[in-house]
Order: sequence, then structure tokens, then C-alpha cells
Amino acid sequence: MIQLLFVVLVAEAAVAVTLLFKTPLRKLAVLGLDRLKRGRRAPVAVKTVAGVVLTLLASTLYSMAEISGRTGDPESGGGGALSPTDQVLFSRHLLEASLMGYSLFLALIIDRLHQYIRELRGLKKNVEAVSKQNKMLEETKHGRNEETIKYQEEIATLNEEMKKLKLQVQEKTEEVHVAEDKALAIRKQSENLLLEYDRLLEDNQHLREQLQSIDLRLNNSS
Repeated sequence: MIQLLFVVLVAEAAVAVTLLFKTPLRKLAVLGLDRLKRGRRAPVAVKTVAGVVLTLLASTLYSMAEISGRTGDPESGGGGALSPTDQVLFSRHLLEASLMGYSLFLALIIDRLHQYIRELRGLKKNVEAVSKQNKMLEETKHGRNEETIKYQEEIATLNEEMKKLKLQVQEKTEEVHVAEDKALAIRKQSENLLLEYDRLLEDNQHLREQLQSIDLRLNNSS
């Protein structure tokens, strides 16, 4: 389960990084996400996967709460501290919950980045179309006086629309920069999680050795 979550997290981080930089891979990633969202069954499948992950996350958090509750339960042998086995289980559940949470967050970041990129492309096309119309109107402004006044009014209207579009492009660009910063931060956190996973594996091995030594002592004493 943990290995699968790490693979999903690394794949999502790779897609997010691909969307951050303008490369040929970015076009392929955008096309792939477009096809994924345009399919009839794709949205249902995505919602189903997200629901399953949320259910697993809730189950993992419940298991963590249940393990934490054993510390104060005298019937389960709790004396204010977790047993080595419970510590291993708690650490494992904590790592799984963290990986699932980061995976969901990265999926949301990818969806937002994809939407911002599509909106930026549409706005740039609109700006180019308005600019072409503006040039055509400027070239024909030397005609009749009435037509000149009409063209000037249209030019003024188009200029206002172009200013609004430029402001929208700037706002979307700033949002993309914010999303890029968040994605980079998530990537750094993912690297820290990998290091934490290695440390937990070492702790797990150490705890197993302790449990084996305790079992040997109990066997010898009996």
C-alpha cells in the first residue's frame, strides 16, 4: 500500500512539474488531461477513485485514533505509553495518511494548473484577435469622416476590451505562479516524506528486533 502511494505521489509530482514549465511535454500533459476530462466515464472514474482514497484516509485516521486510545485503556494493558507493536502500526498509519493527503492535494493542484493553462491560452487568443482587428481598423481609419468616427469608436471599445483581457491575463499569470510555488513546496515535502519513510523503516526494524528479544526472554523465563 505504501509503495503504491509513493508511486502515485511521484507520478503526480512529475505531472505537476511538467505543467509548471513550458516544454513539449507540457503540451502532451495538457492534451492528456483534456482527453481525460472530456471522456464520458472519466469524471465518474475520477470521483470514484477520490471517494475510495477519502474512505481509506478516514479509515486510517480512525485506526490511528483507536491506537492512541489504547494508552489510557487499562483492559488493553495501556499505561500511558504505546507498546512497540502499536508504535509501529501508528507510524505506518501516519505515513499512509500523509501520503494519501498529499496525493489528494497534488491532484487538486494539477487540476487547477490545467484549468489556468487553458484559460491563459484562451485569453491570449482573444488578445491576438483583438489586436488584429485593431490593426485593420487603424489601416482603414483614413476613409470617410463618418466611417472614421465609427471606426475610432470601435477601436476605443476594442482597446478597453484588450486592457481588460490583459488584466485578466496578469491575474491568471499570478495565480499560476502561486500554484507553481505550492507545487514546488509539495515536491520538497514529498522528498522529506521519502526520508521519513526510510527512517521509519529503520525504526520498524529496530522495534522488531526488540520484540524478538522480548519474546526470547519470555520463552526463556517460561
